[in-house]
Amino acid sequence: MTDLVSTLPDPADRSPDQQARATSAQVRARTARRRLLRDQSELLYREAVGASSRRLSLTDLSYLLADIVPGLTPNRAEMEVERGRRQSAKEGLEIDQGIASSALLRSGAGGDLLRSQRLPTDEARSRLAEFQRTGAVEMPVVSVRRTDGVAEITVANQRYLNAEDEPLGQQLEIAVDLALLDPGVRVGILRGAVMEHPRYAGRRVFSSGINLSLLCAGQIPFLGFVMQREMGYLSKIQRGLWDPRQQADPTARGGKPWIAVVDGFAIGGGMQLMLTFDYVISSDTAYFTLPAAREGIVPGAANLRLGRVLGPRLARQVLLGGRRIGAREPAAALLCDAVVAEEEVDGAIDEAVHAMDNPAVLANRHMITAFEEPEDHLRGYLAEFAEVQVQRLYSQDVLHRLEQQWMQRQR
Repeated sequence: MTDLVSTLPDPADRSPDQQARATSAQVRARTARRRLLRDQSELLYREAVGASSRRLSLTDLSYLLADIVPGLTPNRAEMEVERGRRQSAKEGLEIDQGIASSALLRSGAGGDLLRSQRLPTDEARSRLAEFQRTGAVEMPVVSVRRTDGVAEITVANQRYLNAEDEPLGQQLEIAVDLALLDPGVRVGILRGAVMEHPRYAGRRVFSSGINLSLLCAGQIPFLGFVMQREMGYLSKIQRGLWDPRQQADPTARGGKPWIAVVDGFAIGGGMQLMLTFDYVISSDTAYFTLPAAREGIVPGAANLRLGRVLGPRLARQVLLGGRRIGAREPAAALLCDAVVAEEEVDGAIDEAVHAMDNPAVLANRHMITAFEEPEDHLRGYLAEFAEVQVQRLYSQDVLHRLEQQWMQRQR
């Protein structure tokens, strides 16, 4: 496939005949990749990670696979070229990364891969001493402060109303790691910052979901953000950091309790975040929605979790029909532990911290997650998600919708 593509113009400049030839070559190549991965995924994973005990990101793992079997996944140079294109003008090389990720997760090494992404990031390890000494780490759009055993993470992606993108995801994972690594932290809190945007100036906002502007521009990487988010900081919030000692020592399991404070709205990824927290506080003016079906994509692991929270019928209304739930609606009681007036949020936080700051909470939250969403259950979902989501991100209806929205914003 690579030899053929190198003779063709860039995807956006191809004639229908040239694109048909490229597509035919892609289909043949992907059939061969799937055949190889079906038989060799576990062996390839073991060879890629070797005896390393450090955390390899999903992106780095993909590049190692490309070195071991050229053409199995796109290499770093190919992805650098691809990253410079708009989503609608890409070759679609991330589809091959999704195919490989799916195969690895389904293989005998899938559990090891899933747990490896719950190891602390190198950046968090390097900043831990600073955090323990000062009680604060400031990053461009995420900060974390420790006070009386509570780590409060604040998201301040001012330009995009806390929309999620790769830098935000990387910084949020570092902040979560620091809260989990520091033995002086007993409870974690996540909240959006006060916004500067003219429409919301002076008000806090939780999350407006995936950054569709950057997705349209081709700047939301599938492995580096979409998959890393699910297997990284979302899993760490829910399950804690991975430590090999946990296999033999149950007292090392369970992570720490987490509180989400929802101001304004939790759209898309923001609502997905809520589903991983132990305690959710919402202002009574907030609302929650998952518009992924309208956008043409899958809302992360919300399809796995929302039915447990809302029940299957209401979950389908939210997931498939885009139903929006206001904080004052009765259904909000299924999503939130406390819905209060804006001036009462701080008091509700104090009450939640008091309830969660209890050693027995650690054991109980571990038991809830371990049997409500077993690791193999999550692994199977993410294996399917890896292929379904990456295919949606390159589907013509999604690309057309993104371009239309981009043009509307430009006007």
